Amino acid sequence: MSSKVAYIKDDNLTEICSNIPNVGDRGKLTHRLVEAYGLFKFMQVFPVKPASREDLITFHSQSYVDFLIEADEWSDYENREEDQEEYGLGYDCPLFTKVYKFASLVAGGSLTGAQLLVDGDADIAINWCGGWHHAQRDEAKGFCYVNDIVIAIQKLREKFDRVLYIDIDAHHGDGVENAFSSTSKVMTVSFHNYGLGFFPGSGAVNDVGFGAGRYYSVNVPLKDGVTDDQFSWLFTRVMDVVTNTFHCDAVVLQCGADCLTGDPVGTFNLTPHGMGACVKKVLTWKLPTLFLGGGGYNLTNTAKCWTFLTSIIVGKTLSSDIPDHTDFLRYGPDFDLEISAGLRKNSNTFSELNTIVDNITANLSNLP
Repeated sequence: MSSKVAYIKDDNLTEICSNIPNVGDRGKLTHRLVEAYGLFKFMQVFPVKPASREDLITFHSQSYVDFLIEADEWSDYENREEDQEEYGLGYDCPLFTKVYKFASLVAGGSLTGAQLLVDGDADIAINWCGGWHHAQRDEAKGFCYVNDIVIAIQKLREKFDRVLYIDIDAHHGDGVENAFSSTSKVMTVSFHNYGLGFFPGSGAVNDVGFGAGRYYSVNVPLKDGVTDDQFSWLFTRVMDVVTNTFHCDAVVLQCGADCLTGDPVGTFNLTPHGMGACVKKVLTWKLPTLFLGGGGYNLTNTAKCWTFLTSIIVGKTLSSDIPDHTDFLRYGPDFDLEISAGLRKNSNTFSELNTIVDNITANLSNLP
């Protein structure tokens, strides 16, 4: 029996996401490429139900949310710098017109997907405009103004007792890990670059959570240049250990495409096939699953990647030739869905990766 797949697509959400630094119109690019390949025929498309203030404060502090509501009406941001700094707004998270509307729509997109899973109206939900994993309880961080992931997981927990969160973005999923670091009901697993000066600088293998959540935070720190073969092998090894220990009822997979080769902020050699192997692994569990976007700052590569992952989710094989559509010229000069593996020096050895698996296995052996 095939899975019921829901795809979150909303013009208001994609339009307002273009206000985020370095994100541009990648949401529109992705939706149009998914459409050009005819994949919407195999999914049900849902618009976003905006998140309410009450939805946002299931994770974020009331003072932070109220500040965003107030800032929504500002026209002069420069004379309010002190107010902004308290909440991490500025530099990589500058204020912009209708920032609260943005937060409401971003959180609403992932909440909509989670609600469909909770209600049984979908087995799988996709929101490529979600996945903002750095936002903290009371501050914006790393282009992330609201943590839609945490809010969606809170919604999933209304029905599903134990939720597994997996993050394959190039950056550590610190905001999500911090939110659940003291609970045994949500296990967070983050695969990420962990190197000197690489944002956010957290996520060592021995960062395992606290109190009742000790050992329910799993971190897989990687060096520059990891390849598809290494990444998919490591993902399988780690997730086999995780799922043998933590028996979850639902899954959230954040697919940040900044782990791809050619990303202006990423340092890996991955192609969509490396990420696709992770998606295929998760699909074998046949659990209610929410797929989210995240980072990804080479916009056309990100659109290619998320379209390819969508095809895996619906079980369709795509031609490597980009179909003719509105954005066709953006994919020149090769007009090819494929992305060649990167040539960055690989600083990861299989011996080191084995050690990471051994450390994670030892950590998880402490769980009941």
